[in-house]
Amino acid sequence: MARAPLSSDLFPAGLPVYATVGSTPDGRAWLDRLPAVVRSVQEEWDLRLGAPLHGGSCSWVAPVRIPDGGDAVLKVTWPHREAAGEAPALRAWGGSGAVRLLRHDLDRYALLVERCTPGGELDDSPLPADERLLLAAGVLRELWAAPAPPEGELERVADVCAEWAGTIEDRMARIRPGYDPGLVRLGARLLRELPATATREVVVHGDFNPGNILSAWRRPWLAIDPKSMVGDPGYDPWPLLEQIDDPFEHDAPRPVLRERFALVADALDEPPARLLAWATARTVENALWCAAQGDIQDGAEELEVAAVLAGLAGL
Repeated sequence: MARAPLSSDLFPAGLPVYATVGSTPDGRAWLDRLPAVVRSVQEEWDLRLGAPLHGGSCSWVAPVRIPDGGDAVLKVTWPHREAAGEAPALRAWGGSGAVRLLRHDLDRYALLVERCTPGGELDDSPLPADERLLLAAGVLRELWAAPAPPEGELERVADVCAEWAGTIEDRMARIRPGYDPGLVRLGARLLRELPATATREVVVHGDFNPGNILSAWRRPWLAIDPKSMVGDPGYDPWPLLEQIDDPFEHDAPRPVLRERFALVADALDEPPARLLAWATARTVENALWCAAQGDIQDGAEELEVAAVLAGLAGL
């Protein structure tokens, strides 16, 4: 006998994934299939579902009880390029610095992972900014210490950033947002050149912001939700440095940035100027992404940030 469909309470329209993914026909088609996908995974893996978490913009996420009585998290993601590297990265890390991968299904983009308890975000910690940065740097060192998975399981930073460089140039020519052309050219050049000059390659997290670093019982802090690639470790730190106690909300952001980049670079054994160059490149890329979404002013503000970072890097 066919089982009844899952309760509609598990798929409330207010979940962020409905707003993000529902903006395209393909996304809406996937959202229509989502309850059936969750049901199939639940039955196959024998899970007891809890109420969904309001967090992921491209995935449906819920706490679950697994057959042995333990707690875990089920994540079913809208199939897209960045999500393809999550399971290989978590498997490569093996619980060192990140949540453990318990099960996954590549075809359904379904992951069963360790649940972080209490699960508070690093950004919400009352610790001073410098202490939080050093704690996060310790997590990054663990992630970077893992051997890379077999060739082909993860994209390469160099390949992805070369694509981004071309996209930046195309958007600048097509949209004509009035941005500083020299700064945009610098960003594109850095995206092409930085990966080729790396002295080591690691499994980068890819989205290492403080909201993706959670408190846990097994380890004080664990990373979640990677958008992983293999390549230059310098790619990783900028979202962390940008979002912990936003330096640009200080009266004098330059000395704050200079001190924090030096702190994190020392903790990670990376040159500060290299981390600043990566921050410049990623900020220029984000500026042109904003322009492509029609947010010309937001992109201009991003370029102002890029100009400060480039100046601190001596570029």
